[in-house]
Amino acid sequence: MKFTHQLVISSLAVLILSGCSDSAAQRREARGDFDYLSTAPMQTWKDPTNAQPQFYTKYQIPKGDYQGAIGKQVDIRPPQEVFDLIPGTQVAQRNGDAIVWFYSPDEVPKVWQTAKNVLAERKVATPVSTDKDIKTDWVTWNSKDEDTSIGAKYDITMLSTEERSGIQVSLTDWREGGKESKPTELEKSRYSAVMMNLITNQYDADKREEENKRAQALVKQIPITMGTDRSGLPVIIARIQYNLVWSRLPSMLKTMGFTVTDKNQSQGSIKADYKANGSDYWTRVGEKPIKLKSGSYTFLFGDLVNRTSVNLTNSAGKPVDEAVLKGLVPMFKDAAKHTKTDPTP
Repeated sequence: MKFTHQLVISSLAVLILSGCSDSAAQRREARGDFDYLSTAPMQTWKDPTNAQPQFYTKYQIPKGDYQGAIGKQVDIRPPQEVFDLIPGTQVAQRNGDAIVWFYSPDEVPKVWQTAKNVLAERKVATPVSTDKDIKTDWVTWNSKDEDTSIGAKYDITMLSTEERSGIQVSLTDWREGGKESKPTELEKSRYSAVMMNLITNQYDADKREEENKRAQALVKQIPITMGTDRSGLPVIIARIQYNLVWSRLPSMLKTMGFTVTDKNQSQGSIKADYKANGSDYWTRVGEKPIKLKSGSYTFLFGDLVNRTSVNLTNSAGKPVDEAVLKGLVPMFKDAAKHTKTDPTP
């Protein structure tokens, strides 16, 4: 769904942690007794005659003209934080602005392009759009914690120092219920963080998708051979990282004739029932059928940093014969080529 000059808050860019209540105002306001607002002003202390007053400065209330919300105007919502979603970065919130600092300068142009893509996808006008500065038109936020729709304009700027580079999101203009006003520090901080989170969330999603596609390509070409474990016992060795191949395993095993009944990634185990494949399958694999009876088995996968070990035990927990293990090698190779490229983890 497309929205003109409007951004719809994603599940990540949640503006508040709100409880059950009847109105937006109640979600923002403290509940309780506001009688303190009627407290009489403090009076100057009058010392008795011939008294020698003693003052303890530790408890002295500093003088000053302090401005701030009181009573129902106090916003009790927790502050909106900038989420640390990109490795090798440091997030910061300063004077209402949201900043992400990068220690790897190569990432900055990619995130900058993501910001442009996010705004373009949602039809947000950008009167200024250069390689270092983006100024937006009105962006509309809709939240259950606000009485009316919120409008904001942003200045997205690329920062640079001798040690690092960054991207800063600043809220420059504010509109509430169709009426423009100067944004408060709280409004700037909250909605600058929301915009930054929208950008970094999209970048994180794009990065994950890119890595997933790369992993799928690696799995299709994965070298699989026989080897031995630390005890010298035979195992299958797949020259690919354990975390890259794990999500593919259920679909690969299905292609090999196994039906997964249980799996545990932290323990590296997958329980599956085996049913012998037909002649068409073995013709495709180009090997003779393995001597493995139909029944329940457990695959054991070991994380060897840049490799993954594979072993198979029967229902009694005993390793299968080495000949059977060798017969699984061409089956795994065939499965890597013929399983779907978008598996469900």
